[in-house]
Amino acid sequence: MAVTSYWEGGYSCRIVARDKFELRADEPPGEGGTDTGPAPTELLLAALASCFTMAMAYVARKGGAELPPDLTVTAIGEYSGPRFRRMRVEASSSLPRAQLERLVRDAVPYCWVSNTIKGGPELEFAVAEGLGEAAS
Repeated sequence: MAVTSYWEGGYSCRIVARDKFELRADEPPGEGGTDTGPAPTELLLAALASCFTMAMAYVARKGGAELPPDLTVTAIGEYSGPRFRRMRVEASSSLPRAQLERLVRDAVPYCWVSNTIKGGPELEFAVAEGLGEAAS
């Protein structure tokens, strides 16, 4: 799986996934951007919230239950220096509290984004082959 980001000037990027889905990322004006899209950290929180929503839907479907249309999942990040110090995922809906708590608990193993973040994957940075070569 790969996603590519194309710089479009300033802090604006066009992001392409699966050669058919495009997103935009930018920084707010107070951070030097032009506010043409969510900031990368907001996209990270969006990935976390949407993945957990899908995990809850998976668990509900697996258990033969239907989720109410008012289900919402919010991901909140607290900064400390150049990283999130803490991230919290909150679910709310009209389901009875005990049922929602059980659904949240059961969904945790199926959220690939939260499990990736918790696991601290190996991360490396490199220059793609054939690029960055100085002309002789």
